[in-house]
Amino acid sequence: MNKKTFPFPLPPILLLVGIFYLTFVARVALAPLLPVIQKDLGLGLGEAGSLFLFIAAGYGLGLLGSGLVSSALNHRRAIILSSIMVGGAMLAISQSASANQMHAGLVLVGLSAGFYLPSGIATLTELVSKEHWGKAMAIHELAPNLGFITAPLLSEALLKIFSWRGALAVLGIFSILMGVLYLLWGQGGKNRGEPPRFRSIQQIIQSPSFWIMTTMFMVSIGSSIGVYTMMPLFLVNEIGMARGWANTLIGFSRIFGIIILFFAGAITDRIGPRQAMTLFLITTGVFTLLLGSLTGPVTTPVLLFLQAASAACLFPVGFTILALAFPEALRSMAVSLILLLGFFLGGGVVPSGLGYWAESFSFSSGFSLLGLLFLALLPLFLLVGKRLKMPG
Repeated sequence: MNKKTFPFPLPPILLLVGIFYLTFVARVALAPLLPVIQKDLGLGLGEAGSLFLFIAAGYGLGLLGSGLVSSALNHRRAIILSSIMVGGAMLAISQSASANQMHAGLVLVGLSAGFYLPSGIATLTELVSKEHWGKAMAIHELAPNLGFITAPLLSEALLKIFSWRGALAVLGIFSILMGVLYLLWGQGGKNRGEPPRFRSIQQIIQSPSFWIMTTMFMVSIGSSIGVYTMMPLFLVNEIGMARGWANTLIGFSRIFGIIILFFAGAITDRIGPRQAMTLFLITTGVFTLLLGSLTGPVTTPVLLFLQAASAACLFPVGFTILALAFPEALRSMAVSLILLLGFFLGGGVVPSGLGYWAESFSFSSGFSLLGLLFLALLPLFLLVGKRLKMPG
């Protein structure tokens, strides 16, 4: 493919997308496998949900330590290390004989996956000229979106051949192979990263905008990944769906989310970040609330699709506001710190909390309370709009 057809080298970008996809799927594949794992290991709903807390904790540590890893090695070696370590951790989990061993493996999966993103973005911007960054980023962002869609479908396909342990082992082997492929044919990433500086961290966490944006990303991640990870247990245990149908439904609901995502950026540009944030937060809160309040064989799938779409819309406006909230010199570190806490709270505490709540009460009431919490936080988010004097 020549440069007139495509303005940057596509094969090395696709290798990066492949690694990003596998490191993402490694973090979410447990969700569609959870009904099987829960029964096999005899886990309560709270214990099952808390598995994601270990992944989120590891991922936060990985993001925080990514600068140290890429400064000691370089971005290329950090990417290879991430992919191979994720694969090794998945193989270890597949052989775990106790919950404690599984917890250690999940922390390692999160930690290893956290090394990838900063180095992946740095390598991408090195390989592609600045005027084409938007196109390259769009291709790169296909990885997590495809991960959301395919993880349930892939898990179901693997469960027809293997046990849940075998399914995790297969994903681990592919992650190791992808790291080897990048070692052989990957390009770029020769530069080294910057280790975190205490003075910059101190300056960021003293800003009120940091805590407001952390809360916003907790809501964004909690309403997307947090709800997504517990959805199979909700649909199987509470709604009474067959596991295969539940996972198929969850996968296809994310396709609708991607379609709506194309409109989210246009809406943000048209009405302004503050108004867009208000609109998307209200719709996410309302649909999460209704997902728990109105259940049924038709109502639940419809609300699942609408909730997934509204949650996806929070990310573009969230990153737009984040770019406005911090000066360029602090932006990269601010993103790492905000995502660290956002993933821990939204991707770890939220599913764990939903699991324990469902154990005592129900998933339905847990989703309803989560929706109410999202709506109650709206005034806090509007503060950052006034503070930054955002348009709209």
